[in-house]
Amino acid sequence: MREVFQQILSGATDASAAEQVATVLGVIFVWLAMRESLWNFPVGLVQAAIFGWVCFEGKLYSETVLQLVFMAAMIYGWWHWTRGGRAEVPLAVQRLSRREAVAWGAATLGLWVAWGGGMAGLTDAALPWGDGFVFATSVVSQWLQARKLLENWIGWIVANTAGIGVFWAKGLYWFAALYFLFWLMAWGGLRAWRRSGRAAHD
Repeated sequence: MREVFQQILSGATDASAAEQVATVLGVIFVWLAMRESLWNFPVGLVQAAIFGWVCFEGKLYSETVLQLVFMAAMIYGWWHWTRGGRAEVPLAVQRLSRREAVAWGAATLGLWVAWGGGMAGLTDAALPWGDGFVFATSVVSQWLQARKLLENWIGWIVANTAGIGVFWAKGLYWFAALYFLFWLMAWGGLRAWRRSGRAAHD
């Protein structure tokens, strides 16, 4: 246990300022998303840009591309949250049907196999399969979040669980800690959006 804490402290000392800033902005971004605040989008765009650069430097190419996908999805989500509801009524939380949930799960697995295989065979990416799994689950979760679908938080719980392991293995301890916070916050987001969805449909 002592050695684990020494690793964390060593990683915190060596971490770049960019990694630390991205970590703080990431917590703010998810907290704003939990509260269904439109401010989550501009904060998320800045966080994704910084996060992506750090990942590129660490040869986590799937995470780098993922941040670009996040940025595109956030721009769309910003528009959809603003324009997707009825006139002057905020967009309500929606849910997937069982068939849709199964389809999205299958699509996630298919994307993981295709993307992870490509990273493993065509690049010098570190941890191509683990990083690819985080990529696939996060892409789907971000899209569901942009559409304000409750199940996005279930996807984030899965993605963040894998992300903790990927970043820890790469020695990016700030990001590993961030993904642990994301994991906790995803559970909070699931509960908050579930309450919001029930209230909107009562």
